Amino acid sequence: MSAPQIARLLHEIRRTHMEILGENLVGLYLHGSIAFGCFNPQKSDVDYIAAVRESLAPDTRLRLLEAIYRLNREAPAKGLEMSAVLLQYCRDFVYPTPFELHFSNAHRSAYARDPSGFAAAMRGTDPDLAAHFTVLRHKGIALCGPPVSSIFGAVPWENYLDSICADIADAETAVQSDPVYVLLNLCRVLAAVREKRVLSKAEGGAWGLSHLEPQYAPLLRGALEAYRTGGIFEPDGKLVAAFCRRVLGEIRTGRKENTI
Repeated sequence: MSAPQIARLLHEIRRTHMEILGENLVGLYLHGSIAFGCFNPQKSDVDYIAAVRESLAPDTRLRLLEAIYRLNREAPAKGLEMSAVLLQYCRDFVYPTPFELHFSNAHRSAYARDPSGFAAAMRGTDPDLAAHFTVLRHKGIALCGPPVSSIFGAVPWENYLDSICADIADAETAVQSDPVYVLLNLCRVLAAVREKRVLSKAEGGAWGLSHLEPQYAPLLRGALEAYRTGGIFEPDGKLVAAFCRRVLGEIRTGRKENTI
């Protein structure tokens, strides 16, 4: 997708949410790669939070999901990932964070099979929101509504670490199917554990190049190049396994030391 196409998609997201949610909508806030400035249409999804004042009525949930499902077909390959969250939980953080509605590419089939059932069931808590809110406070973009700083309160650092560490729990198996994402994500998490840094995947990979052993440099350079260009990445399996063991080991040790 071109930059103008992304701009049109964001315009439609803003327009449809404002139309459907009306005065209940506080604002729409972009996080993830698009906020960090490293968005790649071939590798990235469009991540956003809809902050709302009150719980969503059943008919509103259905209408909003219909619009999101339609917009998702016009999105980059990885689609849209959104959560609607009550303003009270945006300002006064709770972990894991309650959400009113959630949708991503992973939910397309479930929604298509039973829109009403999906709309009714898609409410709960999500530990991932700790990471999303933290990124929002560092780099978030208001698509509409008040500034990020006036809507999203502080997230305890341990909640942020819990959230991003959960995302790498299956790294040693997940790396086989998505090495680019997993390798860069491991660097991002290690930077958080070691230096309390909040980084994008691309920034995490660059951090890894300057902070990890030289034998892993070709691996990380290859992952970064594939992330930026969408090119093919076929790393050496033994080196990948060694990298995962090495980084996961430091992450686990670092977290234990920080909780003593």
